[in-house]
Amino acid sequence: MDEEFALDDPTQLLDSAYRPAHHPGSLNDAAVKDFLDRFPLPVIISALQTKSDVPGLENTLVACLERVFKTKYGASLIPQYMTFVQVGLKADSQIVRCLSCKTVSSFLKNFDDKSIYAIKLIIDCDIYPLLLDCLINGDEQVATAAIDAIKNLAQFPEAMGIIFPSNINEAKHLGNVASRCSSLGRVRVLSLIVKLFSISSSIASVIYNSNLLSLLEAEIRNSNDTLVTLSALELLYELTEVQHGAEFLARTTLQLLHSIISNSSMESILRSRALMISGRLLSKENVYMFVDEPSAKSLISAIDVRLGLLDSQDTDERESALEALGGIGSSIQGAVLLLTSFPPAARHIVHAAFDRQGGGKQLAALHALGNIVGENRPEDGVILNGDAEESLRRLVYEVASESSKLTPSGLLLSVLQQAAEFRLAGYRVITGLVARVWCLMEICSKPEIINMVTDPTAETTKIAMEARYNCCKAIHRSFMSSKLVSDPALSAIAGKLQEAVQRGPYLVRKHTEATPVVMTAERF
Repeated sequence: MDEEFALDDPTQLLDSAYRPAHHPGSLNDAAVKDFLDRFPLPVIISALQTKSDVPGLENTLVACLERVFKTKYGASLIPQYMTFVQVGLKADSQIVRCLSCKTVSSFLKNFDDKSIYAIKLIIDCDIYPLLLDCLINGDEQVATAAIDAIKNLAQFPEAMGIIFPSNINEAKHLGNVASRCSSLGRVRVLSLIVKLFSISSSIASVIYNSNLLSLLEAEIRNSNDTLVTLSALELLYELTEVQHGAEFLARTTLQLLHSIISNSSMESILRSRALMISGRLLSKENVYMFVDEPSAKSLISAIDVRLGLLDSQDTDERESALEALGGIGSSIQGAVLLLTSFPPAARHIVHAAFDRQGGGKQLAALHALGNIVGENRPEDGVILNGDAEESLRRLVYEVASESSKLTPSGLLLSVLQQAAEFRLAGYRVITGLVARVWCLMEICSKPEIINMVTDPTAETTKIAMEARYNCCKAIHRSFMSSKLVSDPALSAIAGKLQEAVQRGPYLVRKHTEATPVVMTAERF
């Protein structure tokens, strides 16, 4: 840095930078321009390089510059000082490296014309390899900022060749980068791949065709380090949340999940995570466009077998397995597979849902059953095919006949008589089940159930009030569209349901006339 920009006494700069560094709200261009007119960027950069030992100076200037570069005016100056950004990416100070990564992001975000010029500047200053180094060797904040910068770079079509070089032997190829890293570095590279994958279907396709997803699978299969494997599974779970992820994941992931769930020697926490990923992946209706039915059935069978081994245990893994089946059952195709497999995997859910001694696993099973019977599906997707519906009816009646309640309506009433969180799950189950005529008849045979779902004082929390009301509406809708509506013996039920639906989900006090209050006069 030239001597003309050096500061003998940085006190005035420190005092002046404090205000923009800590100013509430966003800075405007005018304020930034005024500050930089008094202290040009070369002066600030020089102070960062030579006066970092002054107490509070580095932190204040870094915070100030971060906010300056987020403005349009500040970002417009970055191209002139890209060589200093380059130096900052190699700095020993972690907060300076973090600032430099964020400065690259600000430059790319505020570059209106997504042209080759921006990418040329990145290439000329060798920015991308420095960002990779920050990702691998920086602290957590630096690594996060580096990922964000590379994500912003990926928004430029011209950058694809930089991030995904066609030559797999290039040092910058993410596969080669990962191979040279420590376990922490590999996890960070995998995290970058996942973040890039989520940007768009076209980038996901590039990642898939570059065989980069195999890095994630290899890390999951490597059971030498439980923490690394768990981190890789978390990233896979994140991938299943990506809207366009199913197309790519379904091709290879089911077999991987199957092998983990079936491995009794593996840590329980890893199997639990694999179970949750399975439920998330097979909960998507579109996944069945890309996965063959035998693969899906095989994975469901692995979960079924695992639940059989855990049958008498009350463990987190058992709850995870029930939740996984519930996730699978939230899709139409998934629910059909759960109910028509032999033996039906859904039997675990139905049995656990009405086990009052089940605790957490009963609650998980009730919500899973709510998914299977279609509470969270569109109205035209609640009823399944004939075989699945018959299996569902048979399972419910079978469990009822083996219990002290004897009937499905008795089972459902017993759930509504439990604690609030169980009632909430019970409302969900009834909301979906009542679309079936056999269940509607069961509900109508129990006045206690009708009384509870129509009682505006039954619940005190907003979510429970709405769940009760949705349940009431579902019963009313099914009743009005069934032959039962013409039964005179049920006219009182029809009236009660109608009144409750009109009243709404929340307790509405009936209007009362004002009445005088007579009180004994106070006398001295």
